Amino acid sequence: MSKLKIYLKNILIPLILGTIIGLITSKTMNYNELIKPVLAPPGFIFPIVWTILYILMGISYAILKINGRDNKIIKSTYILQLTFNLIWPIIFFTFNWRGVALIWIILLLFFVINMIYQFYKEEKIAGLLQIPYLLWVSFATYLNLFFFILNR
Repeated sequence: MSKLKIYLKNILIPLILGTIIGLITSKTMNYNELIKPVLAPPGFIFPIVWTILYILMGISYAILKINGRDNKIIKSTYILQLTFNLIWPIIFFTFNWRGVALIWIILLLFFVINMIYQFYKEEKIAGLLQIPYLLWVSFATYLNLFFFILNR
C-alpha cells in the first residue's frame, strides 16, 4: 500500500467514526442548555477541534505503520484510547451521566498519556503530534468536572 493510501486510511478512520458519533449524539446534545463553567467555549468550536485532533491522530498512527512500528502494543493502545474517546460523548450527552463521563474521561486522559508515551518511544514525531490531543482532553476533563458540579 502506498504511503498516501496509508495516511488517507488512517486519517479517515477516526474522522468517520467521530462523525458517526457526532451524528448519534447531535439528537440528544444539550450543550447550549447547560450551565457552563468559566472558559467553556461556544459549541461550534468542538467539531473544529475534534476534526484537527482526529487528523493528527491518523497522521501519528500512519507514521508508525509506514515505519513498521505498529506492533501489538501500539495498535491496542491506539484502539483503546480511540474507543474511550468515541464512547465519552454518548455517556455525557446521550445518557446525561455526567459523573460516569467524568470517570470515563479521566481514564481516557490516562490512555492518551500512555498512547503518547508508546508512540514517542517508537517515533518521536508520532508522540509529539498527540500533545494537542492531551491538552484538549485535559481541558475537556476540566469542563466535564464543572458541568457535573454545575448541572446536578
